[in-house]
Amino acid sequence: MWTRGNPVDIVYLDFQKAFDKVPHQRLLHKLSCHGIRGKILSWIENWLKDREQRVGINGTFSEWRGVASGVPQGSVLGPILFNLFINDLEKGVNSEEAKFADDTKLIKIVKTKADCEELQKDLTKLSDWATKWKMKFNVVKCKIMHTGKSNPNYTYNMMGANLATTNQEKDLGVIVDSSLKMSMQCAAAVKKANGLLGIIKKGVKNKTENILLPLYKSMVRPHLEYCIQMWSPHLKKDILALEKVQKRATKIIRVLERVPYEDRLKRLGLFSLEKRRLRGDTIEGYKIMSGVEKVNNEKLFTCSHNIRTRGHQMKLMGSRFKTNKKFFFTQHAVNL
Repeated sequence: MWTRGNPVDIVYLDFQKAFDKVPHQRLLHKLSCHGIRGKILSWIENWLKDREQRVGINGTFSEWRGVASGVPQGSVLGPILFNLFINDLEKGVNSEEAKFADDTKLIKIVKTKADCEELQKDLTKLSDWATKWKMKFNVVKCKIMHTGKSNPNYTYNMMGANLATTNQEKDLGVIVDSSLKMSMQCAAAVKKANGLLGIIKKGVKNKTENILLPLYKSMVRPHLEYCIQMWSPHLKKDILALEKVQKRATKIIRVLERVPYEDRLKRLGLFSLEKRRLRGDTIEGYKIMSGVEKVNNEKLFTCSHNIRTRGHQMKLMGSRFKTNKKFFFTQHAVNL
C-alpha cells in the first residue's frame, strides 16, 4: 500500500500498431544482447524474414509486398519476441511501470509540482526510446488518470501533444474509475453475463441440469468472477446484481423453476457468488503470502512481527481508511 493517502497519476500508454512495428534487424540485435545467438538466432531470423503480404477487397488483390517489420500475430513466439524487444523500455525511468504485452502504464505519487515534472521527464524518456527503436506511441490513445482529492491535475505531453485526461479506463478487461469505485465494472460484468445467458436460454432447447450447468459454469460465471479480487463489490446493489445472474441461470433449469434459490444451489452443488468470492480471497491471499504468485507482498500487506503475542509472525495487519479503500482486497482479505 505504498500509495496510502497520496494522490497518484496513472499514465495509460498505447503503442501504435505495436506488433506490426517491431523492426526485424533491431529485434535480432536485442535478442543477441540477451544471449540468444547461434542456431536459435538464425532460426528466429529465418522465421521472420521473407514474409509477404497483400490486401484483398471484394476479390481484387494488391501486389505482394515484403514485410520488414512486425512479429507474426496469432503465434506463441510473437508475444515473447515483442516482450523481449520492449524489455528495456523502463530503463532510466523513475516512475513505477507495469507492462503486459503492449499494455503499458506509468504510475507515480504526485504530491508536488516536482513530482509531476519527474513524471514528465519519464514520459520524455519513453518517447526518446520509441524514436530510437523505430516504435511509435499513439498519443491520441495515451491517457492520464488523476486519482486522489489533493491531486494537482498536472498536464503531461508526449511527442509535442498533450495527453488527454480520463476518469475511466479499461485496464486488462477491468474498468478502472478515478474515484476507485467499481460499480461500472460490476454493471459491465452483469450485462455481459446476462447477454450470454440469454443466448443459452434461447439457443438450447434441452433445459436439463447436465446441459445447462456446464454451460453456465464455462460461459457465464467466468465473466462475473474475472479478476474479482480487484473489483469485488461492497455495495448491496452491486452484490445483488451479480447474484441475480446466478439466480436467473439456476431458475432456467427444468424442474427447478419454482424451487427457492438456496435449495436450487444445494441440489446443483453450487455456492452463492458471495461465498465463492470469500473462498477466492482466501486462496489469493495464500498464494501471495506463500510466494506462489511472484508479487511483492510488502506492497500489499503489512505483517505483524510481534513475537510476544500468540500465533505466528505472518499475521496480516489491516489499516484504517475513511474512503472506499477500506473495501479493497488488501483490506477485506486481512479480516477474512
